[in-house]
Amino acid sequence: LTNNLKSDLNANLCCHATGDPQVDTAVYQWMTWDRNPQTRAQIESLVKAGHVEELRRRLCSRMSFGTAGLRAAMGAGFARINDLTIIQSTQGMYKYLAKFFPDLGSRGLVVGYDTRAQETCGCSSERLARLTAAVMLCKDVPVYLFSTYVPTPFVPYAVKKLGAAAGIMVTASHNPKEDNGYKVYWNNGAQISSPHDKEILRCIEESVEPWPDSWNEKLPDSSALRSDPLQEICHLYMEELSSLCFHRELNSKTSLKFVHSSFHGVGHRYVQQAFKVFGFPQPIPVPEQKDPDPNFSTVSCPNPEEGESVLELSLRLAEKEGARVVVATDPDADRLAVAEQCKWKVFTGNELAALLGWWMLYNWKETHPEFKKVYMLATTVSSKILQTIARTEGFHFEETLPGFKWIGNKICDLTKTGHEVIFSFEESIGFLCGSMVPDKDGVSAAVVVAEMAAYLENKNLTLNQQLKNIYENYGYHISKTSYVICNDPPTVKRIFSRLRNFGGENLYPILCGGYNIVQVRDATTGYDNNQPDQKSVLPVTKSSQMVTFTLQNGIVATLRTSGTEPKIKYYTEFCAPPGESDISSLEEELKRVTAALVEEFLEPDKNNLIPRSV
Repeated sequence: LTNNLKSDLNANLCCHATGDPQVDTAVYQWMTWDRNPQTRAQIESLVKAGHVEELRRRLCSRMSFGTAGLRAAMGAGFARINDLTIIQSTQGMYKYLAKFFPDLGSRGLVVGYDTRAQETCGCSSERLARLTAAVMLCKDVPVYLFSTYVPTPFVPYAVKKLGAAAGIMVTASHNPKEDNGYKVYWNNGAQISSPHDKEILRCIEESVEPWPDSWNEKLPDSSALRSDPLQEICHLYMEELSSLCFHRELNSKTSLKFVHSSFHGVGHRYVQQAFKVFGFPQPIPVPEQKDPDPNFSTVSCPNPEEGESVLELSLRLAEKEGARVVVATDPDADRLAVAEQCKWKVFTGNELAALLGWWMLYNWKETHPEFKKVYMLATTVSSKILQTIARTEGFHFEETLPGFKWIGNKICDLTKTGHEVIFSFEESIGFLCGSMVPDKDGVSAAVVVAEMAAYLENKNLTLNQQLKNIYENYGYHISKTSYVICNDPPTVKRIFSRLRNFGGENLYPILCGGYNIVQVRDATTGYDNNQPDQKSVLPVTKSSQMVTFTLQNGIVATLRTSGTEPKIKYYTEFCAPPGESDISSLEEELKRVTAALVEEFLEPDKNNLIPRSV
């Protein structure tokens, strides 16, 4: 500590003393810099109550960039999302961007936000977006600040269209209501990846004291450097979206009805507009869920990926209205869930990807004679169905690490070399039809699914029937995806360390569910026993855990930590050859191996792991 800080600390100890020097220093810094009375009061209350460990958790560590930027609970502390940490993050962003872009003063920054808010800490996505804008504006950087909430894909789309240096979206997507986040896009429209993420974090750590004007939330209202891109971007997006519409005349005549839920988020008005672009009648909105509600009052969790239990209101409305297809966008409208009436089939992300991949390929074939430059992409934990279709049909397929930031950057790389990416996905219901946005997009995916359903209806087929046709043609791809919750990072570290030393030092497991493990790929360490040099071809990601096992019976199983939530996710898939008809026995075998994977490798009881509850 400097002498000045020591004397300041001594002068304030009567108000902010815990007896722990590290915590007391952090408390002093927080109380010195934070101007939000509600988050200041939270820290004062914790000090008064003597909650030293909670103060340590909140104040003695910082957030780091995961698969979707910075994401944490809202509330006081350097490890949480709040006014001060957003100001610090944006000051670091400015410092890095100013070094990287000599023309930052003309290119500017795009800023968008969702509808999250938490009264107890005076924190809302809109306020955080305005503070983000204020930091940049006080350094004379132009800011394109949306005047209202927008879908997350609108920010990367705007970055590309406006030629901005970067973009920031304040959102926690489908996370619990307590959370918020800060998603960063580079000038190519894709989410930042290494080395930008690490360099921005370093710049944040060098820029922790707020500048005098960083707290001026009203600056965006008075600055001539602030503009609102809403009308222009919405118009351009909807105009370009029409390039994904292949059967407009059929759409306008369809007898199919659709129900849409926006999960209390941003999606309602934008999905309605998208359906209009495609010539459809408006989808029927779920009235209880169409308007923003930061408490997500009608769902147990705001994640449509959880299936039928959280889609209850949508399914009941569809039954009442005679609508056969339900489309549900998550709160920031970058992901999409789909259900079809016929004892209600809720499609998994992998199943929906099989349908959308087939659909995009079918329509590409109609107007293009060859596939030399055509690509489809998927994350490595997703189904291999696109890979199988690519081998049969002759187009290119590539895998990336989990997280759409890897897909987005791969799209940018392929586009630069004259290739066309016509479909990309991640199994957690993230889809991109075409490549107009280098990120997942629930708005465009919703209306593309609607057109596919209308086309199939005209052929007397349902989505589920067409899915079976795809699997019969290319082979059934049966997958299971789920997770356990672990709120203790040391336990997670111990679980994966045990995997890497299962049979002795640096010896991975050799059996799972009674089957020999024939390949191990560890994306955290870069090990792959199937490569001549035993080095994985995927980039190494030391900041997250991911190990993939290939079994003798052909099942591929992956264990990985989530980049956005305290979850250990597990994925298994059985890829059967075309003509394999005994699907029930394959499903049983996959179920047994998945159960063994969880019990043998995660030891949920011993490690106090919480099973998926929804």
